[in-house]
Amino acid sequence: MSDGVNRLPAPAGSLIDRGQPVDFTFEGRAFQGFVGDTIASALAANDEWLISRSFKYHRPRGILTMAGQDANTLVQIGPEPNVLADMRAITPGLAVMGQNYKGSLEQDRLSFMEKIGRFLPVGFYYKAFYKPKWTWPHWEKVIREIAGLGKVDVHAHHDYYDKEYLFADVAVIGGGPAGMAAACEAARSGLEVILIEENPRLGGSLGYARLDAAGEQGARLARELAAEVAAAQNIRVLSDATCNGFFSDNWLAVIRGNRLFKLRARAVVVATGSLDQPAVFRNNDLPGVMQGSAAQRLIKLYGVRPGRRAVVLTANADGYGVALDLGDADVEVAAVVDLRPATDASDLAQAVRARGVTVLQGQGVAETLYGVGKRHITGALVGEVTGEGELSPALATIPCDLLCMSVGYSPTGQLLHHVGARFAYDRASHMFAPSALPAHVFAAGSVNGSYAIDAVIAEGRRAGWAAAKDAGGAAGAEPAAPGERGAVGVTHPWPIFPSRKGKDFVDFDEDLQFKDLVNGIADGYDHVELLKRYSTVGMGPSQGRHSAVATVRVDAKVTGRDIATMSVTTQRPPYRPEKFGVLAGRVFEPERHTAMHQRHLELGARMMPAGLWYRPAFYGKKEEREQAIREEVRNVRNNVGLIDVSTLGGLDVRGPDAAEFLNRLYTFAYAKQPVGRSRYVLMTDQSGAIIDDGVACRFGEEHFYVTATTSGVDGVYRLMLFWNAQWRLDVDVANVTAAYAGVNLAGPKSREVLQTLCPDVDLSAAAFPYMGVRMGSVAGIPARLMRVGFVGELGYEIHVPASMGEALWDRLMEAGRPFGIRPFGVEAQRVLRLEKGHIIIGQDTDGLTHPYEADMAWAISKNKPYFMGGRSIDIQNRAGLTRKLVGFTLDDPNAPVPEECHLVVRGPEILGRVTSAVISPSLGKVVGLAYVAPDQAEPGKSFDIKVDGGRIIQGRVVPIPFFDPENKRQEM
Repeated sequence: MSDGVNRLPAPAGSLIDRGQPVDFTFEGRAFQGFVGDTIASALAANDEWLISRSFKYHRPRGILTMAGQDANTLVQIGPEPNVLADMRAITPGLAVMGQNYKGSLEQDRLSFMEKIGRFLPVGFYYKAFYKPKWTWPHWEKVIREIAGLGKVDVHAHHDYYDKEYLFADVAVIGGGPAGMAAACEAARSGLEVILIEENPRLGGSLGYARLDAAGEQGARLARELAAEVAAAQNIRVLSDATCNGFFSDNWLAVIRGNRLFKLRARAVVVATGSLDQPAVFRNNDLPGVMQGSAAQRLIKLYGVRPGRRAVVLTANADGYGVALDLGDADVEVAAVVDLRPATDASDLAQAVRARGVTVLQGQGVAETLYGVGKRHITGALVGEVTGEGELSPALATIPCDLLCMSVGYSPTGQLLHHVGARFAYDRASHMFAPSALPAHVFAAGSVNGSYAIDAVIAEGRRAGWAAAKDAGGAAGAEPAAPGERGAVGVTHPWPIFPSRKGKDFVDFDEDLQFKDLVNGIADGYDHVELLKRYSTVGMGPSQGRHSAVATVRVDAKVTGRDIATMSVTTQRPPYRPEKFGVLAGRVFEPERHTAMHQRHLELGARMMPAGLWYRPAFYGKKEEREQAIREEVRNVRNNVGLIDVSTLGGLDVRGPDAAEFLNRLYTFAYAKQPVGRSRYVLMTDQSGAIIDDGVACRFGEEHFYVTATTSGVDGVYRLMLFWNAQWRLDVDVANVTAAYAGVNLAGPKSREVLQTLCPDVDLSAAAFPYMGVRMGSVAGIPARLMRVGFVGELGYEIHVPASMGEALWDRLMEAGRPFGIRPFGVEAQRVLRLEKGHIIIGQDTDGLTHPYEADMAWAISKNKPYFMGGRSIDIQNRAGLTRKLVGFTLDDPNAPVPEECHLVVRGPEILGRVTSAVISPSLGKVVGLAYVAPDQAEPGKSFDIKVDGGRIIQGRVVPIPFFDPENKRQEM
């Protein structure tokens, strides 16, 4: 096992626990790190720098950012491909393998691809492999063999993933100095604040960057701000969490581990910081070339020496801070190569010179040199900058095994792009910055163009204050405005030094060189969006984080356009690659139980979901399902049955305009509906499609109780509220579904059972006719009673306060015992309703079904000037029917029972489908509903049904209802 030759002593390595060693393997070899190490940091501690291979040329790749912002460290862990080694923590026994190679990581047999690069020019996939045609089958196999990143094991175990819903007044994305300041200021208003940080702890750049010559300011500020956050009881911190998408109405997709948080916030502060931008020169992609911030992360966070002899390529004061940190970590700094002609006068630069470090002013790096197999750099060729992107041919060789780049930044503005923020190029700072933000969105820190630490914190506080105010909090006095933002002089306008020999990579993910972009533009793809799609620049796992700005610069230079008129390519979700498991994870599904739920379980019910509710499907053993359903049906027909209908929607509509309101929403007429009567309600949307049904019970001149389907009530309620807001009628709507429990007592003996418990209501047929409604009491429980007949028998729906539902059930079961009462479930109810020809919305209709197609013209009032969807229904009806819902049976007693969605055909033509079909226990034959062609809809007509196995059986149209067509049983 390797011994950690690059491990630095404390206090370096603030994230690792040196008392807890962790053993793992990489490429089959044993290594050791510490708790808190990532795969990349642990390998670097053991002097293992080659981690992966590039996509196209299979070039060696290693650490670039140490922040998960690149694809250089993608590895495979068991069946899981494309794991970011600089973000994934090591765990005991972890087995890690490199990616994208043939043979071994060190001896990749596909590395020859680099040598045939001339035959793979930009856009070659559009120009090759298709002529002559016979060659494509050969090339397809080759391309499929080497395409893609990582290996997917289709037999891998499915991990557990889930989702959680969160809500906040203010969400702050980014736990650096700006984010912490924003969260603290927003919390002062008393609002609920959620602070999202992708790293294990708060601090951001304060945890690794050097702000002052002594190297103490960052750590001090981090402690102070973290303590302020911890002291605020109304701030919730989500660390190790990535906000991967920012959608409309401040909907944030936050991923932590295997959980997706769906976060809604009233206001959002984006404080995501900025990204180091790499310089472009020959061999700028090899192991040993990394961002200056990556070297600082290795030192400060993980206690790892990033090299032994370093060259720092810089164009700002931050590069000098990198040189100081390298020196403190016992790394010899061979030279600081400063692209700028003028001497840096910052305290950091003066401290570097005071240490005797060589500073090469006005010079740049042309190329890095490498050792065996390009597995690590061995030196850098440095020369004087003679023009934009040009170096003197007189190059000096500086031996080194580490080259740190600190030449400029780009805002980490992907989330702002997601919500439509506009970015503009700032000539003074040579960076893109947000120029306009959407409502309820605020930005602070370097993502917003502030780099001086005092300005960053001040801007964070102002953004937090503004967000709290926007969210309705008592924000108090506005914090002081930030001073000098410090953006000028931190980013070089052209850190690009192309080489005639190539291998000067602009996009590491796609192995795209400077000449590839130039040639793509020459091919006519001179707009950055077209160039992106033609060359694939910015389309790899990093999504252009380190190539987008350079691409715009190259495009502007080659085409002669003003860069201030251009922008980087569109940034879309997700911010980071995300697993399908995260998207497919279990959602939070509330499970609703009726008041009688426990009684159903005690009676042996087999429960089934109905929307969010659980209802009894049938009562009995699972293996006796069909027999149990038949017996429940027969008992309702012959004796009396009891079913829990509490899940049906209930809506109280009250007010002087209640009848007019229903008149406009439903197809029937309700203005003259008598008090004490109910009426069927059918709702269509504005396109005329059926969306719900139920009954409207008029308990008073200004009071209707409207039922709706279990799955449709929430949608109906929303529509009622919406149209009430538009029409402004004098009406109030309340969703009382959860306030009532309901049962349907049905069967020829139901009146006898109910009479024993309901002395204050005359239940005779004359006093309480079919479709009548009454207020009364049942077993002393106040109740709403309705004589309705969904199952086609004498029956009563009884709705009582939910708290009394179980008591009602018990009293009815007790009173019905002498009459043979037994409970029945949803499956029996469906059979009973089908025998009567009643439709189920969503089963016998679809999203396009209008009433005439469903043979429900009887439910449309012809005398109303308006109802929702009426005009569309008229238009559809005048156009003529293309299908019609009919009842059918089978003449062949040996034919199989058709299943839902079995096709109605005429030769090769599909005419419709079966929507419902069962063997009727009451009739002893198959009955069903199906859509057929209009010319097949008359009773007696036959049509073909294609069932399983392609067999064709004959259906015959018959009138509905199938059972008791004169409705004598339910009107008795």
